[in-house]
Amino acid sequence: TVSNSLNRDMTLTEFKFIWYMEYSHRMWGRVVGLAYILPAAYFWRKGWLSRPMKGCVLALCGLVCFQGLLGWYMVKSGLEEKPDSHDIPRVSQYRLAAHLGSALVLYSASLWTGLSLLLPRHKLPETHQLLRLRRFAHGTTALIFLTALSGAFVAGLDAGLVYNSFPKMGERWIPDDLLAFSPVLRNIFENPTTVQFDHRILGIASVTAVTALYLFSRKIPLPRRTRMAVTSLLAVACVQ
Repeated sequence: TVSNSLNRDMTLTEFKFIWYMEYSHRMWGRVVGLAYILPAAYFWRKGWLSRPMKGCVLALCGLVCFQGLLGWYMVKSGLEEKPDSHDIPRVSQYRLAAHLGSALVLYSASLWTGLSLLLPRHKLPETHQLLRLRRFAHGTTALIFLTALSGAFVAGLDAGLVYNSFPKMGERWIPDDLLAFSPVLRNIFENPTTVQFDHRILGIASVTAVTALYLFSRKIPLPRRTRMAVTSLLAVACVQ
């Protein structure tokens, strides 16, 4: 097979490392699924869930199962033989992005649900500045999510290996092969140079948006918990 030909020099130790990484990921995913479904079934049977919470729990458990199926669908793409390709076997970057995106949605929904139950909602006056801050925060969230998805395309195409200099890509600000594929739209998802370029731009835009959000929040009287959250967001963005 193509994969055997490409990896004929792989040692048994190297194969075991890959196998155990994949096996551990699958087992951990199943543990996460059980951590959702078993307590949910127990709380449901005890009658401890309100009607809205039942809908939320069903959605989260469904998303956990969907995430597992999406992971299997992604891995399957890396095991398919491609007779016309002599490249290193890899999973589809589209399926990888979908798997990562689904995981981020699941994690965010879980965190939001948990914090909503643990922490009381602040009763703040709906001022014009507060509404602007909320819209700004939602827009920043969408930008960060898009940046993370673009990172999945970088990983799926090994696009990080194309250029290793920053802020320029090689000797240029805009590389020559940015739009080498036809049609043009295909470059965004399949051209490693374009994928890395987009990820850089989105990453810079995300850090800029988080910084602007932090500076804007300083002008508004906010509860201590909210201020801590915005400051933590800036700190994590800088570390990232």
